[in-house]
Amino acid sequence: QVQLVESGGGLVQAGGSLSLSCAASGRIFSILAIDWYRQPPGKQREVVAGISSSGSTNYADSVKGRFTISRANAKNSVDLQMNRLKPEDTAVYYCKTRLWGADYWGKGTLVTVSS
Repeated sequence: QVQLVESGGGLVQAGGSLSLSCAASGRIFSILAIDWYRQPPGKQREVVAGISSSGSTNYADSVKGRFTISRANAKNSVDLQMNRLKPEDTAVYYCKTRLWGADYWGKGTLVTVSS
């Protein structure tokens, strides 16, 4: 089983930056692919970025060039650096992984971008 805990959310003005972190329990972190999702108010959850166990990354078109996902296996964490934030980035951000066919989600961290 894997436990994920997000941190780093908060209130920021448009154009500002925030860094989110996803900390994972367990000794198998290095083999896990981790994805960041977000759920804006009143909308469905959507994928934002992902990173494989080897470090390959992918991004939603809406965040390309502004967000950077990275992993630090020694710290069992995956970070999401968010720059040039926009009000439409306001959402609860979740990290997720899949292990042996089961999805594991964190409880989320709220990011609010004011205009």
